[in-house]
Parts: sequence; C-alpha cells; structure tokens
Amino acid sequence: MFESLKKKFSETVGKITEKVSSSQEPLPEGDKPEDRALEPITEDKPEEEVRTEEPDDMSSEEPAPSEGEGGSGFLSFFREKKITEKDVDDVLWDLEMALLESDVALEVAEKITTELKEELVGRKVKRSTEISEYTMEALKKAVEDVLRVDSVDLPQLVEKKKPLVIMFVGINGTGKTTTIAKVARYFIKKGLEPVIAAADTFRAGAIEQIGQHADKLGVKLISHRKGADPAAVAFDAVSHAKAQGKDVVLIDTAGRMQTNVNLMDEMAKIKRVVRPDLIVFVGDALTGNDAIEQAARFDEAVGIDAVILTKADADARGGAALSIGYMIKRPIIFMGIGQGYDDIMEFKPEWMIEQLFA
Repeated sequence: MFESLKKKFSETVGKITEKVSSSQEPLPEGDKPEDRALEPITEDKPEEEVRTEEPDDMSSEEPAPSEGEGGSGFLSFFREKKITEKDVDDVLWDLEMALLESDVALEVAEKITTELKEELVGRKVKRSTEISEYTMEALKKAVEDVLRVDSVDLPQLVEKKKPLVIMFVGINGTGKTTTIAKVARYFIKKGLEPVIAAADTFRAGAIEQIGQHADKLGVKLISHRKGADPAAVAFDAVSHAKAQGKDVVLIDTAGRMQTNVNLMDEMAKIKRVVRPDLIVFVGDALTGNDAIEQAARFDEAVGIDAVILTKADADARGGAALSIGYMIKRPIIFMGIGQGYDDIMEFKPEWMIEQLFA
C-alpha cells in the first residue's frame, strides 16, 4: 500500500545523504594546506638542534583534543558540514515533481518540500549516517504536519447523542453503499444497533442493493418506493430509530455528481430535514486529486465533517490519503481495504507514517 510514495521518500533521503556527504569529503591527513604550512623545517639539521626545550612542569599541559572530540579551528571544520540550499534544492524539486506524479495535491507537495528545506538548511552534520537519520526525521515531521487534522471519535459521539445520525455523500462508483454496510458492521461489533435509510431513490436497483446488505447484516432498513422523496425516507429512519431506541442512523444518498445543482439542492434538503450529526464524504482513493476536488465541492454544497476513502488496499500512489485531510481540513475516519464487511479500518496518521517510512 502506498508503494509509490514510500519509494519516493526513500529515494529523497538517499539523494540528500549522498549529495551532502560528497560535498564534505576532507583532504587526507598531510595533504591539507594547513598541515603543510605548520610542518617544522628539519632538513640538514642535527636532531639535537631541532629538539625543543620541554617545560619543567608537565602536569600543567592541557591534553590535545582527540579525533572524536569537538573543538575549533580547521580540524573541527573538516569533521563538520553545514547543509546549504545548494545541497538540497535540486533534490527537493525532484521530490515535489514526484509527489505530483503520485496525485499529491500541489499545495501539499509544496508544504512538504518547503518544511523539509527549512529543517535541513543550516543544520550541521558530521557523518553520512547522521545526514540520513536527520533527513528521515525531518521528512517524517513534514508528513505528520500534513496529516494532523482533528479526528472524529464515533463511539464517543454515540455516547453523547442517540441516535447518532450520519449522512453519506459521494458520487456513483466510489463504493458508498458497500461502505455504509461496512460502517454498520463496525457499529454492530461495538454492541450498537444501527438503522439504514435507503435514501438513494433515484438510481435503479439502489434500494435493492442496500437492502441485500441490510439483510445479510441483520440491520433494519427503512425504504420507500423508487422515486420517493429522499428527505422523507431519511426522516422516517430517524423517527424509527428514536422510537425503537436504536443507536445509529446511516443514510445512503444518491451518487450525485458534484456539478449537478438540482441533485445537490436535494441533498441540502435532506440535511435541513434530519439535521445529521455527521456528513461523511466517501471517495475513491484511486482517483487521487479527483477525490479531493469532489470532496471540496460537496463541502461547499452541504458541508462535510469527515472522509472515508475506499479501495485504499489497491492504492499504490497514496496521493489522496496524504492530501485530502489537509486540503479540506477534515479528517479521514475510515479506509476501505477489501470487499468484505470487516474490510474497513479506522484511519490513524501514525499508521500511515509507518506505511511510508517503515
């Protein structure tokens, strides 16, 4: 998972390490101009004539610094190198281009490379291993800053508000209906009772599809006939949940194209009628920047609170997973990692860092 990003980050660390190391190679001992300038001239002189007089009190002498100790002067200079812009500029440009090729949003790619440059330039290093370690940590920090978005704790929300009403939005083909079934399974495993609202009354077969999932999971489905008012379906589902003491209402909506104004207005009506506690955008991780653009449009139309990315297990690039939270300032709460009802995982930034830098 995310093999492309992982490879690009690893290559960046290697390139910076190689470039900084190659620019700090010291001259061999004895070949430095300073060494030659300090050599005493002893040619054609007897040994006793060039022997210097030793002081009477040897205990007062300060020991010379060893090779591994710090100090000042030219010896310290040859043991230490300050990273410059020249050392990293070309490599960071290559990294930015590589991130864009992996469907990372431009703003995110620029943030990562800028922050990495700020962390590296001016840093004093002594060994290639130190350069590598410091570059890796600086890169991790830049990625962590991108992924750091306030999270949503679903079980905690259920404790505060019952029924918790969650409305799912997204375009056709992203796996939204299957994702709703997975989320239902997630709540069932936590001992909670969900209700599903079949509010996608436009697409042929949508009610039957979500109904099949509900039957397999043993979850109550609230549905009307095809073409019915989606807001009415959602309202009935919430009313049922309140009357029956259910914990969660999961509202399936039509896979509206983000450019379809009429359908966006219909979704806004559902929001006005049921006042969901969470509006969750479901996007396809494989579509990269398209998923980010879709999420932004849905956010403008109805406001979204969180994101679920589907097909993450097949996403070698990782651009959407890395970018979407930062771009719309909303957290990823789940990632789909397979076709089964249990193939959904809670998203944690720490997990993605491990995937990228392990």
